[in-house]
Amino acid sequence: MARSRFLTLTATATLLSAAACSLDNNNGPNAFLSDLAFSTAPAGLDLVSSSYAPSDSNGMPWGGPGRGRGGGPGMGGFMGGGLGDAFVGGAAPGRGPHGGPFGLRIDANCVFAASTGDLTCGPTAKNGLTVTTIYTIKNAAGTAQSAIDSVTTHSVRLRTAVTGTATRSRDGSVTATVNNSGDRTITGLAVGSPQRTVNGTSQGNETANGTNREGKTFSSVRTASDTTTGLVIPVSATAQTYPTAGTVVRRMKVIMTIDGTSSTRERREALTYDGTTTAKLQITENGTTKNCTVTLPRGRPTCS
Repeated sequence: MARSRFLTLTATATLLSAAACSLDNNNGPNAFLSDLAFSTAPAGLDLVSSSYAPSDSNGMPWGGPGRGRGGGPGMGGFMGGGLGDAFVGGAAPGRGPHGGPFGLRIDANCVFAASTGDLTCGPTAKNGLTVTTIYTIKNAAGTAQSAIDSVTTHSVRLRTAVTGTATRSRDGSVTATVNNSGDRTITGLAVGSPQRTVNGTSQGNETANGTNREGKTFSSVRTASDTTTGLVIPVSATAQTYPTAGTVVRRMKVIMTIDGTSSTRERREALTYDGTTTAKLQITENGTTKNCTVTLPRGRPTCS
């Protein structure tokens, strides 16, 4: 099935002060630690084709100051570990369904059902999580295909479910139970298509418990979601491209409890592309809104 990896926690003790778009709204004595939990998305959310950027290890909160590079409530100033490369012009160039932004590769051992036109991959186990993806692959005429054809495949719909329990022993001990799902459709994948259009949603729910490296017990409940609507991105065989139309709306809520004291944080990011080299970004955190811009490709938020 499509290549994916778990998200990693990379926040540092300078998380709030270093971020260009960090909003200093506190809600309870553990608000800082809730911001640390914004640094990654719920474990396994990247497995359901979300906008949250994948990386190398479990993305779970762990209730203590972090190490590594700071970058706002996530890398690049975006929450949940950052924004996926294809959304900011960082995907490798390429044409055809296997290459370029939102290109796909699917394992050969998936099972095709001619009666439904669906290709089912899994369930498979990944670090304690069970992953099942159903692909609906079609050519330009709307005829279902049993596998991706490198020339004629025009659209692919992915429906993925991720459930189970993930664990982490670094910097303390954390156990997280997750229930994630996603539904994304990509059109314009055929070799001759000048652009691709992406629509989709994802949801992630994670309940975690553990101890941090200071020996304090903590628990967290994190929910995350995103909606991608009418995202249009040109295709090039030689150059990286970025979206020229569409919107991406991302939401996260974190309830963190440490030694019996709780705090709650909420954040919403709405990104709009208008065909220029500057995307508009509106960030709302705990009821306070900032209007920002993102220079494409691969820019980070600049807020007024």
